[in-house]
Amino acid sequence: MSLSPLDDYPVHQVAEPIRRVGPSDRHFYDRYYFNCHALDEDLCLIAGFGCYPNLGTVDGFVVVVHGSDHRVVRASRELGADRMDTSVGPFRVEVLEGLRRLRLVLDPNAWGLALDLTFTGSIAAQEEPRHLWRQNHRVVFDSARLAQTGRWSGSLTVGDRTFDVAPDRWWGCRDRSWGVRPVGEPEPPGIRAVRPPAMFWNYAQAQFEDFSIVYMVQEERDGSRVLQEAVRVWNDPARPVEHLGRPEHTLSFAPSTRTVTSAVLDLGAVGKVAVTPGLAVHLGIGTGYGREPDWVHGMYQGPLKVEGLTVDLDDPDVQGRKTGVVDTVGRFELPDGTVGYGLWEYAIGGPHDRYGFQSYRDGWRGSAG
Repeated sequence: MSLSPLDDYPVHQVAEPIRRVGPSDRHFYDRYYFNCHALDEDLCLIAGFGCYPNLGTVDGFVVVVHGSDHRVVRASRELGADRMDTSVGPFRVEVLEGLRRLRLVLDPNAWGLALDLTFTGSIAAQEEPRHLWRQNHRVVFDSARLAQTGRWSGSLTVGDRTFDVAPDRWWGCRDRSWGVRPVGEPEPPGIRAVRPPAMFWNYAQAQFEDFSIVYMVQEERDGSRVLQEAVRVWNDPARPVEHLGRPEHTLSFAPSTRTVTSAVLDLGAVGKVAVTPGLAVHLGIGTGYGREPDWVHGMYQGPLKVEGLTVDLDDPDVQGRKTGVVDTVGRFELPDGTVGYGLWEYAIGGPHDRYGFQSYRDGWRGSAG
């Protein structure tokens, strides 16, 4: 039977039951992302929940980096009939007020992470530009996304310590995206084996007292743009969103690595914003965003599987796993000295002429970060 409880709601987009999405592409996905960081503690939490209708799976993760301690709890299950069931194992997402308040819960478990947190948006949710990207002429990204900065409240337990999470000291952001992007078990590489794609991605959601800045750039090797956006969004919904024009970036890297040590963003009317990356969360370690063969987003793990892991980021044996997407707690300083904090994310794979990366591997071998 194809029907599900959601078919009783007027939310259909195609002439099919809700369990069947329009595109037949196996890479269709529907995902939540959450970021929570403390202003007075060396701690960052990132969580995600994804649904993959054409793969028949759901998965989720919570990762907390506290100092050099990197802890992950992750879970996967078969999708089943009810797309409204946004839980997997001990983890669940609850929409309390659409586009404004959401709740995350991770029940106590064997890996020393537990939480009950509520996100409240500081700004209205922002629709980002459509993300369309082809590699070797094949569409690999075709997705829509919303972005929103906000504040957190609730409790978070990491090991033997429990944090009282209050909105004056715990900031963050979220996004929701859906469409097509690479998920599931890897495909045969085909032409990618001899023509691997280049990926330059840089993204920020920076929160200040009265407004937020959302910035993104994706470039090809030669600097041509796949995607770009820069807006200032005021907390006061009566004030219009300011579109800041074409954003420009100047990144500095630790020697012989792809680790960004500082950046300057030229954001039109806002001016030049100085970015200092802080605590880093390497999403390639255990969350499904990396290339680890046993756990990638959408991979079938059986009816239900729950796992956890803890690594010491200072361990020399872990250095080689620090590849792929890096999410840091960024400090953003405006030309007038105003300071904000938020997500500073980058992923730089393959060649990029402007920054001197000539192959897919240079900057990763022996990487210090």
